[in-house]
Amino acid sequence: MNKYVKRYLIDAMSGMAQGLFASLLIGTIVKTFGQQLLRLGTNPVFEFLVNAGNFATDPHVVGAAMAVGIGYAMKVAPLVLFCLVAVGSAANVSGGAGGPLAVLVISILAAECGSLVSKKTKIDIIVTPFVTILSGALLTVLCAGIIGKAAASFGNLIVWATTLRPFVMGMIISVVVGVALTLPISSAAICAALGLTGLAGGAAVAGCCAQMVGFAVMSFKENRWSGLLSQGLGTSMLQMPNIIKNPRIWIPPVLASLITGPVATCLFKMEMNGAAVSSGMGTCGFVGQIGVITGWFQPSAAAVLHGAVPVTPGFMDWAGLVLVCFILPGLLSWLFSVALRKAGWIKEGDLTLPE
Repeated sequence: MNKYVKRYLIDAMSGMAQGLFASLLIGTIVKTFGQQLLRLGTNPVFEFLVNAGNFATDPHVVGAAMAVGIGYAMKVAPLVLFCLVAVGSAANVSGGAGGPLAVLVISILAAECGSLVSKKTKIDIIVTPFVTILSGALLTVLCAGIIGKAAASFGNLIVWATTLRPFVMGMIISVVVGVALTLPISSAAICAALGLTGLAGGAAVAGCCAQMVGFAVMSFKENRWSGLLSQGLGTSMLQMPNIIKNPRIWIPPVLASLITGPVATCLFKMEMNGAAVSSGMGTCGFVGQIGVITGWFQPSAAAVLHGAVPVTPGFMDWAGLVLVCFILPGLLSWLFSVALRKAGWIKEGDLTLPE
């Protein structure tokens, strides 16, 4: 693999996603939990949960967390890493709705500028922060707004197209985001950068679940309970070495996502209106499902921009969440895998995870 592709596309995006998890995602969950508890009555503990969630979801904090995640993944020097706090904060706020993509691009460039001078002079404590912060600030002023608007516009186009053509777009988004989740890139970072919410976010969740639950169930014969948990609650990326050896094992979960995507968008009209990063998480720690649930009660800012409002979920909402995220991915992938095993396309041991 090209070292630049790995450094900027895979490592940096993975670090950005972890920064989002550690700020916006967990903050949204904590805040929503506190808000629901406050419905029972005023309580200092419940109010503390809301305040803690607000601290973690502040745009400045989220931007800083993403930038530090990016710098850490790129293995930059400590001084450069610490300076990215200011760079990420500025880029996220200036980038607006498309802030995550602005943070990704600007943090990478600022980190590389800082790395060029890091430990090259006797006054490194001054030179490195000076170069890192000023380059990041300059790039923020010149580019953050443009990058943010471009990302937001493209995301809005996807959300609009999904609302207009839920069947076709449901299939496309489900397959593309699901495949991205299994590849060594961050589907969560992609969804966050584009602000995928609403029906588009629901289709993304469906595609990710099809990959994770699909591989977990269809490989149960080889990997038993440890494989079920590591793939179903961890990541389907564990199957990448096996996919490289036999790409046909990827067919069942991809076919499952072709079905569950439209089921989510057309039949159950499942929307993911929580933090956009949750759209690319699937069943990893149940983050995708938590995102759908928090979106019912407390839509994220990105979802509100697309017209989302708080709702009281009914039986069909809960049934759709369970069917789309768990039952259909496992059942469909298993049925397709049985057919491929009988055809000889999938053989014994093809799905065994390395120890």
